[in-house]
Amino acid sequence: MISDSIIIFTDGSSRGNPGPGGWAAVVVGKFKVGSLEVIELGGREEHTTNNRMELTAAIKGISVASEMFQVSSFMFQVFTDSSYLVNGITKWVHGWQERGWKTAAKKEVENRDLWERLLAMADGEKIKWKLIAGHAGVTGNVRCDDIATAFADGKKPTLYRGSLSAYPIKNILNVSVNSLLEERKKSARTRSAAKAYSYVSALGGTVEIHKTWEECERRVKGKSGARYKKTVNAEEEARLISKWGRQ
Repeated sequence: MISDSIIIFTDGSSRGNPGPGGWAAVVVGKFKVGSLEVIELGGREEHTTNNRMELTAAIKGISVASEMFQVSSFMFQVFTDSSYLVNGITKWVHGWQERGWKTAAKKEVENRDLWERLLAMADGEKIKWKLIAGHAGVTGNVRCDDIATAFADGKKPTLYRGSLSAYPIKNILNVSVNSLLEERKKSARTRSAAKAYSYVSALGGTVEIHKTWEECERRVKGKSGARYKKTVNAEEEARLISKWGRQ
């Protein structure tokens, strides 16, 4: 993946929307002398939005990559979990331009200043925009999230700049989703779709079993301290009754 590409991971974060925010980019590419290098970038704004930080991260990452790496024969691959960024730059922005920077609903396009900068930078460059799942274990996305969040919180994380071989995060170029997280999500989806064996509720020290959700809801709705859970088999029901009955 890295032989003919410059890899850029980006992310943005804000504490409040608007509120203090941070942005981050991790750039991996072949430096002018031929070695593979990693450059971590990040910054903070006192009053911003999450979307502005997502756009800023992409702008900063591409800008540094263009300046520092041999880009004439290279493809940029930008990995982000922001559908706003990917859809905006690949689908929406040209329509906005044609309408005088108005949306289809004839409203002013938000963050026009950043979109114009990003569009100017992308013009003529070979860029592939890759939308990845957020918080799914993609290493570069996780690192960017850590950096952006730290800056949003007013911290100053240490940013790496040096050879890929010495970079402490060894699987930074692995863009596959963490298999364990995916398995957990799949299991949760399967369980959610499974037919209920029963519903168990606990309220005021008393545990009850319900055959329908409606019956369970009538008991717990609006009640402080109430707990409830769907079970999918008799064994799970028995374990839950035993657990809640002891508490």
